Amino acid sequence: MLDTRELGRRPGSERKVSLTAPAPADLGIEVLHVPEGSPIEFDIRLEAVVEGVLVTGTAKAELGGECVRCLEEIRSEITADFQELFVYDGDEQPGDEDDETSRLEGDLVDLEPLLRDAVVLALPFQPLCQDDCPGLCTECGARLADDPDHGHEAAVDPRWAALQELSPKQEGSE
Repeated sequence: MLDTRELGRRPGSERKVSLTAPAPADLGIEVLHVPEGSPIEFDIRLEAVVEGVLVTGTAKAELGGECVRCLEEIRSEITADFQELFVYDGDEQPGDEDDETSRLEGDLVDLEPLLRDAVVLALPFQPLCQDDCPGLCTECGARLADDPDHGHEAAVDPRWAALQELSPKQEGSE
């Protein structure tokens, strides 16, 4: 929660805030996330406008997860930009039945929903350990980046496997 009382509902007044806060639980996607409790650095500008408070800023955090191709651990950093208008509580205009409107809670701004939206949208859909990650071998599960010459003999079609039992001696005796 961020206090906006210093702005005083005077349009045009603004305040810049830099702060560090612990990451909430479940911030990210299944394979890439911000570890719970890790520090998130915020640089925020609060600007009073007629309707409420415009919150603009960036959030910078460490990421942890795994590559979707080879399951190798990924450590990275993300910077997510955000901007949201928080309307004053009780300033409902006709036709403002929209549940998606962000509202001030008294004089406080709840940054968590805004942070979740910004970070999740900024994450790569399928994170990779490197751009050209070859992934895992489909036969044995070996990591192909560790062994680029990895290979297997050509698989025998199971419908023809019985023919392999015939030895070359048996074929020539007829």
